[in-house]
Amino acid sequence: MLDVVPVLDEATVLDLGAGTGKLTRVLADRYARVIALEPLSELREILAERVPQADALPGVAEAIPLGDGSVDAVFAGQSFHWFANEVALREIARVLRPGGVLARLSNEAIEPNPLPADYRRRLGELHDAMRPAPLDERIFEGASFGEVQAAVVEHEQRSSRKDVLAFAASVSWIASRDDRDEVLAELASLLPEGDYTFHMRANLAWATRN
Repeated sequence: MLDVVPVLDEATVLDLGAGTGKLTRVLADRYARVIALEPLSELREILAERVPQADALPGVAEAIPLGDGSVDAVFAGQSFHWFANEVALREIARVLRPGGVLARLSNEAIEPNPLPADYRRRLGELHDAMRPAPLDERIFEGASFGEVQAAVVEHEQRSSRKDVLAFAASVSWIASRDDRDEVLAELASLLPEGDYTFHMRANLAWATRN
């Protein structure tokens, strides 16, 4: 999946909004050093346990706790909409070395979907109730990045029940709800124990720092 992104294996990379570390684990298998930034302590604890070779740090994209030009690439998996703003882009540009890459990835499940119908139906209702705004590519205009490139890669992803529920807890249209805990408990009641194999389509987009 990462072969299309122009980042060398010996690179130091940053995973922004790393969550429980799904992307972090993939990055750690490929790149020399991985730094994972995650503001939620409960997700960061899972991340540190699952990807101990990564440096897990608290923080947000608008105030990255790293020095200028300290990383070769910044990755955002399923998280860019949280911080798609000019402040975050300036911070990302600051920590990237010249010629470094900002890459964002979003996964979507394609059929057949292994989740129970009741779970999928409720998840769809929650999404539609607080539909996130689509990313406006014009955010890159005037920023320190070149033209946005894109690619699509299909793959499989095997997730435990805990992983599925952790993903639900991390998406903006659930995490930002006042009744988040009640909603997560409801979703948990609809999801049987076991592992789930998803057929996925990864949408990748990247741009190089000027």
